[in-house]
Amino acid sequence: MDDPPLLVYDDDCGFCTWSARWAARHSDVRPIGFSELSDDLRARLPADYKRCAHLLADGETYSCGASVERTLGRVHPALGRAFAVLRRVPGYARLRERLYRWAADHRAWWGRVVSAEAARDGA
Repeated sequence: MDDPPLLVYDDDCGFCTWSARWAARHSDVRPIGFSELSDDLRARLPADYKRCAHLLADGETYSCGASVERTLGRVHPALGRAFAVLRRVPGYARLRERLYRWAADHRAWWGRVVSAEAARDGA
């Protein structure tokens, strides 16, 4: 049996933790925080791994925006097909990474939004 895909994320970040748990509830990924990484897993990541999230799946390491894209594709197959088409569009990967960086740079704000949503839902 294949190893489950691992979503590696910053477990000191509330928004990142919420996002990783959401992905685990809606797909086959298993979240693992930076603080939980074994030496073997850390060796599969880029040296600056703490800069963004990573998806270890299908023998590949997808980082930053690519990790989110591939995870969302696992959440819903239609998204996976849409992303496969987008990856063939010139400039898409650069735009995806810029959007990821913008969201990551504003994760404190996203964390407040998610926390407010969780409070309303009684979570």
